[in-house]
Amino acid sequence: MKDDAYSLILAAIEGGTYRPGDRLVESELAERFGVSRTPVREALQRLETQAMLVRDGRSLIVASLDHNQLAELYTVRAELEALAGRLAARHATPEEVRVLAHMLAEDQANAGDPEALARTNKRFHRQIHLASHNRYLVQQLDLVHRTMALMARTSLAAEGRSETALAEHKRIVDAIAAGDGQAADQALRQHISMAWETRLRLDAQAVE
Repeated sequence: MKDDAYSLILAAIEGGTYRPGDRLVESELAERFGVSRTPVREALQRLETQAMLVRDGRSLIVASLDHNQLAELYTVRAELEALAGRLAARHATPEEVRVLAHMLAEDQANAGDPEALARTNKRFHRQIHLASHNRYLVQQLDLVHRTMALMARTSLAAEGRSETALAEHKRIVDAIAAGDGQAADQALRQHISMAWETRLRLDAQAVE
């Protein structure tokens, strides 16, 4: 039950139900998810230790990321994603490559819907992580992607970003399918770099 409460609250943060700055109230969460207050309390404590929640007086609120934290997150993400791509090019099975190609087709079908594309994008990257066949790398990337849930909006919402991101995804899949680790590494680095640049532009527009 404790893990269920944790998973439910985390999924609500990742899904945007609770956004950075939102206050989480133990009794409201217990009622919302149909669980007792004790597992909710323990789940909130766990999320606080993971820096997903922060204290604001006596309240817990969903954490937000400042510019420096975002820069650090994208730096680490670029290195880990590139490594995952390099390893996937070496270790991915034919079945895993076909799954990636199928996901790419699904992404193209969602090109006009940034929110749907953001969801399929997470699954696409997760599949690359699994195709690396390195459990420790997958664990670290899970941590990075969990922290990314604290970003208020997806960079895929920027004008034209969906189309360029899909083209980048195709280069990634092509490199993995060809077993070209260096090309997969470079394609993923470029992909994460473009995502970071797009987010910087979105943030700049938000303060104009």
